[in-house]
Formats: sequence, structure tokens, C-alpha cells
Amino acid sequence: MSDIKSNNPFATVTFHTVDSEYDGQRLDNFLIRLLKGVPKSRIYNLLRKGEVRVNKGRVKADTRLKADDVIRVAPIRTAQLQSSKMPGSQLRKRLNDSIVFEDDEIIVIDKPSGIAVHGGSGVSFGVIEGLRADRPESKFLELVHRLDRDTSGCLMLAKSRAGLVNLQQQMQKNQIKKTYQALVKGRWPKGKSTINAPLKKNTLSSGERMVKVDVDGKSSVTHFKIVQTFQQSTLLDIRLETGRTHQIRVHCQFSGQAIAGDSKYGDSLFNQDMRALGLKRLFLHANALEFKHPVSGVRISVAAPLSNDLKNLLNQLK
Repeated sequence: MSDIKSNNPFATVTFHTVDSEYDGQRLDNFLIRLLKGVPKSRIYNLLRKGEVRVNKGRVKADTRLKADDVIRVAPIRTAQLQSSKMPGSQLRKRLNDSIVFEDDEIIVIDKPSGIAVHGGSGVSFGVIEGLRADRPESKFLELVHRLDRDTSGCLMLAKSRAGLVNLQQQMQKNQIKKTYQALVKGRWPKGKSTINAPLKKNTLSSGERMVKVDVDGKSSVTHFKIVQTFQQSTLLDIRLETGRTHQIRVHCQFSGQAIAGDSKYGDSLFNQDMRALGLKRLFLHANALEFKHPVSGVRISVAAPLSNDLKNLLNQLK
């Protein structure tokens, strides 16, 4: 029994006091970070069964924590733990090399295409796990927003709870300017500058998540500006007014001008033509972020230029 306990820090009842850094955080998010090696499904099961208590009372996953709250977690069997493997040094180095801005409150990376922002859905590690593993001394590190796995570009993380709350409030009030560049099929009409079409998430029987335009969906607004027109495609600057899942990709599909390299919402023949020219990924890149610093209040602009493979494709299209 002692061997099991030594290999499993959660084999007995554990108590955790909430630090002021986590004041206001959702309980489920706090536990996901705290109970490393415990699958998310098991964490939510603990919550449903009342095996997690806060100040001796039953709680729900969306309970907001307060500083000095005491969390009690029931024993978790060794068999319910995931492998404690750490993100590899190659991923950690790649993420560190991708940092385009950092200070005491914020990190902005130029996220490479193909790397998820967090683990889950068949992915062991993402950006957040990689950076946390590389910075074990950091008390707090959380994603401010998300990018699709196949989308590259500016991704912001907060180093403090207060900073996270401030930046997410800016996001909700549409005070953070996020711009993207995308290559789409065909010639984009000059008069089409905004698409206002509600989006609704659906989960297929296979478990795959799809988004479609639906009158019962959430309000979704995307602004477009032509950068360059080619014979069979158009390079666009895109600004999000709302931040729905797959918003740009679905709005482009809805307009009949899907994004190059989009295997989920794209045009297969157009994708084949682009692949023949060397495109091996989704041509969607978050090229700039503009926001107010959560502490100083100074307006900050961060940019991440297109990667060389995307630039090479545009040169061929010219």
C-alpha cells in the first residue's frame, strides 16, 4: 500500500487552500491544473458524485473559487491516473522559439500550425502544457483565448489571475483587436466587407465537432478586406467582431469561398490545386493582436508575419 501511495499523490484524501492568484477561477479549471495526471472525465465524475467539497459543502464544476477556500478531494485510485509523461524538449523549445512578446504579465507566441492550444481529444500535450513544463516556477499560466489546432499565429497567455480576468473582459467587450490573414477560393467581391451570420455548434455521432450557419445559433460577425487578388484565389485581411468556434472558416464556407487547405469546411478540388503548389496546411494565420496592457493600460500591438511556406505559396500564385 505504501508503494501505491508514494506513486500516487492523490491516493488519500487531499486538502488544498486556494491562493489569491486563483480568486474567481472556475473550480473545474482549478482542478484540471491541480490534479495533474487525472483525466478530465474523472475530475468531472468526482464533481458529479460530490467527492470534491469546498469549505465542506457540495459544489458544481462552474463554482467560482475565492481566496482561502479549502478544497477537499476524495482519494483517486492509481488505475485512474494517466501517464505522467512530460511534454518533450522539442515541443518546449519550439514554443519558446515562437515567443514574440513577453513581460511580467503576458506571453504572446506565434503558434505553429498543427500544435493544439491544450491537450485532449487524442492530443497529449499542447501549448499550455508545454510552456508550463518549461516554467515549473510559474505559479500561474493560463490561455487568454484559443486558436484552432491548424491555425497559426498570435496566441496570448496570462501570467496572473488578475491579468487573465482583465484581458478576457477586454475580449468580451470587443476591445481586443484580432486580425487574421487567409487565402480563399475564387475572387472575393469588392463589396463584401462583412458577414453577419449566426453560428451553431453540432457534435456528430462520431464525436467530431462541426459548426454551421443556423438561425438558432449565436450572433457571429466577421469583417473582410481584400489584400491581393490572384487568378483563382484571394488573400484577405480578416477581423473578428465575435469569437465563435471555427467562425472564420465557416463564414468563408458560407460565402462559397472556402479557405485553402481546410479539410473540414473546405473545397476538395481547390485544396488539391493548392497542395500541388506546396500548401500542406490550413492557410489561416492570426497575424496581429492589439490590446490594452492589464497593468499599465498602455495600448500594445503584437504582430506575427506569415511563415515562409505561406509566403512561398503566394509568390507562386503571383
